[in-house]
Amino acid sequence: MPMHIETLSLISAIQSLALAVLLWAGTHGRPGAARTSLKLRAGALAVEAAGWGMLAAQAWLHPAQLLLGGNALNLLAQGMAVVALRMLLGEPLRWRVALAIGVAGWLGVGWFGVVDPDYRLRVLWGSAAIMADIGLRMQALLHGGLRRSSRARVALLAMCSLSALLLLWRNGQLWFDLNPPADIIQPDTVNYLYVLLSGMQPMFLSIGFLLLYSETLQRELHLLARVDSLTGVKNRLALTETATQLLSQAGRVGRPLGVLMIDADHFKSVNDRFGHGGGDKVLLALVGSIRGTLRASNVIGRIGGEEFVVLAPDTGLEQALVLAERIRETVETTPLLVDGHLLQLTVSIGAVVAAPGEHDVKGLLQRADAALYAAKRAGRNRVMAADPELVRRALSVS
Repeated sequence: MPMHIETLSLISAIQSLALAVLLWAGTHGRPGAARTSLKLRAGALAVEAAGWGMLAAQAWLHPAQLLLGGNALNLLAQGMAVVALRMLLGEPLRWRVALAIGVAGWLGVGWFGVVDPDYRLRVLWGSAAIMADIGLRMQALLHGGLRRSSRARVALLAMCSLSALLLLWRNGQLWFDLNPPADIIQPDTVNYLYVLLSGMQPMFLSIGFLLLYSETLQRELHLLARVDSLTGVKNRLALTETATQLLSQAGRVGRPLGVLMIDADHFKSVNDRFGHGGGDKVLLALVGSIRGTLRASNVIGRIGGEEFVVLAPDTGLEQALVLAERIRETVETTPLLVDGHLLQLTVSIGAVVAAPGEHDVKGLLQRADAALYAAKRAGRNRVMAADPELVRRALSVS
C-alpha cells in the first residue's frame, strides 16, 4: 500500500528544507555572482519546502488556500531556480520573463481551480508554466554548445529533460486515462508517483547545481591566478602560457610572432614623488595608453614592477618596431594627471621576433629583455632591436 500523499509531501518538504540549509551554509566566501546564485537557489528550495508543507497540511487548509497558496509557492520556487541557474552560468537573468511565466501560470491555475473548475486544464496550465521555466534553464545550459559543455551541465540537462518527461507523463495520464484522479490529494497511483518523483527532483537538481557551482569557482580561481591584480592584464604565468600557445601556432602556420618588452623610464622617481599609490595610478594609465595602440589579436601582460610584454601574432620585426614606436610616442605625448600634478612619462622598448620553429619562451623573453636594456643604455625613451640598421629604417618610415 503506497504512503499517503501527506506523508510523501512532508518528506519532500523536509528534504527541500534540509537542502536549503546546506546550500545556504555553503555561501561563505567572497561576494560575487556565484555566491549570490547559491543563496537564491537555497531560497528557492525553502520556498519549495513551504509549498510541500502546505500539501502535507492539507487537512487544516481550505481547498482554495491549498490551491492558490501551494501553486503560488511552487511557481515562485521554479522562477527563483531559473534566475539562480542563469546567474551562475553568467547568462541574462530573464527574471521578468520568469516572473511573467509565474504570474500567468498562477492566474490560469486559479481560474481553472476556483472560477471554472477543471482539474485536467488546471494541471495542463500549471505544467505549461513549469515547462516554460524548464525551457529557460535548458536554453542557458545549452548556450555555447559542446565547447562549453561539462559534466555538471550534462547532469542538469538530463534532470531538466526528466522533469519535462514527468510533466508530459502526468498530463498524458490525466487526458487519456479512463478514470483519472479528480485532484492531487486524491489517493491514486498517478498522484503517488507524481508526488514521489517530484519530491526527488530538488535533491538531484541541487546536486547538479552544486557541481556547476564548484566548476564555476574553479574556473574563477584559474582566471584569478592568471590576472595581474593591479592592472587587470595577464600576469607572468598567463603570459608564459599564452606565449607558448602562440609560438606553437606560429610554427604550424609559418607566421612570425613579434614580442615587445616595455619598461617605464625612471619609475623609481615616480614612486618617490607620489608614493606607491600614485605609482599604481601611473601604471594603470600606462596600461591604458598601451592598450589603445594594440590590435585585438595582440596580448599584453605584466611580468613585474613597471615592466610589460606585448605579444603580436603575424608580426615581423619591421612591423613590431613600428608598433613599438607607436606605443612609445603615445606614452610620451600623453600627460598624466596624478594627485593634481601633471607627469610626463616615457618608456623604453625592446623588440624581437620569434625565429621559425622557435619554442623556447624563456629564451625569447630574454632576447627581448636584452633589447630593452640596450634601449635604456642608449638613453631611454627609445625602441631597440638586435639589428640597429633595421631599427633606423623602420622608424624613419613610421
